[in-house]
Amino acid sequence: MFRIHFSFLLLACACSAAQAAPFAYVPNEKSASVTVIDTATGAAVRQIAAGQRPRGIAADPAGTRLYVTDASANALLVLDAASGALLATIPLGSSPEGVNASRDGRWIAVAVEDTNSVALVDAAARKLAADIPVAGKNPEHAVFSPDGRWLLVSAENAEQVDVIDVAARRQVGSIAVGLRPRGIGFSPDGTRAYVACEVAGAVYVLDLDQRHSIATIPAGKNPAGIAVAPDGKTVYVSNGADGSVMRIDAARNAVDAVIAVGKRPWNMAVTKDGTRLYVANGRSDSVSVIDTAAGAKTADIAVGKLPWGVVIR
Repeated sequence: MFRIHFSFLLLACACSAAQAAPFAYVPNEKSASVTVIDTATGAAVRQIAAGQRPRGIAADPAGTRLYVTDASANALLVLDAASGALLATIPLGSSPEGVNASRDGRWIAVAVEDTNSVALVDAAARKLAADIPVAGKNPEHAVFSPDGRWLLVSAENAEQVDVIDVAARRQVGSIAVGLRPRGIGFSPDGTRAYVACEVAGAVYVLDLDQRHSIATIPAGKNPAGIAVAPDGKTVYVSNGADGSVMRIDAARNAVDAVIAVGKRPWNMAVTKDGTRLYVANGRSDSVSVIDTAAGAKTADIAVGKLPWGVVIR
């Protein structure tokens, strides 16, 4: 009896551990799905149906909810991360793209291209709380500062990132950067932001207190995605036309490694322990896994068609 009971406990613990392992979620724009990758094994374990044209993706702090923009339906989809069930559909403006969750899980921000605005969604109520106009045309990303006070917004037809005061629910300024800003990432303390500027071929380092650029780091061709390591010491930028990711030493604002990945690497995510970077390769229909310490690719994982980005929870 004791042996049977003990074996049952071991099995339960193993199942619990497997369910608790970090997963990477990858929206596939042309497959109408989200690929789920088990980061412990490196295997794509299942596909979640996600509207018609999923693009941006975010998750709540607990990792129980996924927020995915559906560009065809002009909506934000709320999905149960465990079951894949559709929990809610929140109407937005035309052509929603990047989505980001505040660290406290209270707010979801969505960049809405055709209305040149940022939709602020109440996560608990699952409804639109505000639609905030921005100066930049065709906004792609709206990213919360770590303290949740600010949103930085990049737009494809702009030479600045716009600054939104979340509490006031309005744009309060802009910070000049290079042409066609795209991916945005913050240092853990919120004092710095990193912006990939596609046409300028550079990453701009912003001082958030002074609201101006303090450094420009040359990147490859068509830089698009940004990811910042949890300790803030390293920043990664994907170069869409080069098929590479550059590793940037944040202390020196200098590139110290160039890593070949798939075709048109786009948006990325780094694991909580900072040891691995997952890169969505839009034209290779894959996700590249990078060993961050070694600065080397260790695997390519097949996903759906036209993967847009990655979130890890």
